[in-house]
Formats: sequence, structure tokens, C-alpha cells
Amino acid sequence: MFSFIKSRIASFRNAFTGLWHVIKTQKNAWIHLIAAVAAVTLGFCLKLDKIEWIIIIFSITFVWSAEIFNTSIEIGFDILIDEPHPMVKIGKDVGAAAVLISSMAALIIGLRIFLPKMLELF
Repeated sequence: MFSFIKSRIASFRNAFTGLWHVIKTQKNAWIHLIAAVAAVTLGFCLKLDKIEWIIIIFSITFVWSAEIFNTSIEIGFDILIDEPHPMVKIGKDVGAAAVLISSMAALIIGLRIFLPKMLELF
């Protein structure tokens, strides 16, 4: 039982190391971090209901997952291929497209949830 707990702790440590790598090395991750903090802060200020919180949290998680997968794909390509290759560029561009689509969806969701509540204040 102790070895199971020890291996779970190591797994969490590895996952946080990976997350920290993304935050440290990916400039767009800082944009996602700022947007996530802003959305959560605004959510508290505007007193989102349970369903709105679930949607916002899912949207944040979706964007971060896409960014993390994209970073993983890019690292994999960089390790495998030393020289520029058109298919590697396409692979990286496709990964970036996933981040773009998830970010745009999160923006639309955020506007749909936050904008009416903010307009009510005025």
C-alpha cells in the first residue's frame, strides 16, 4: 500500500513539473493564465450560478488541455526531427489550431456568460 501511495505522489509531482514547464516556456500559456484568473475573479464578482461555474471551469480546462497537448506535440517533433520539415510544420500548426479553436470557444462562452451580467450593472 505504501508503494502505491508513493507512486501516486510521484505521478502528481511529475504532472506539476509538466504544468510548470508549460507555464515557464510557452508565452501563450501566460495569456491563458491571465484569462483564467480574470474569468475566475469576474465569476466571483458577478456571482455566477452553479451551471455557469461548471461551463467556465470546463472552458478553462479545455484551453489548458489543448495548450498542454500542443506543447507535448511540439516537444515530440523537436526531439525527432533536427532539420525543418514541411510535415513537422503542419503537425505543429495543427496542434496550434486546436489551441486557437479552444481559446476562441472559451472567449465566446465567456462573453455569453459575462457580458449580460456586466451590462446589468450599468
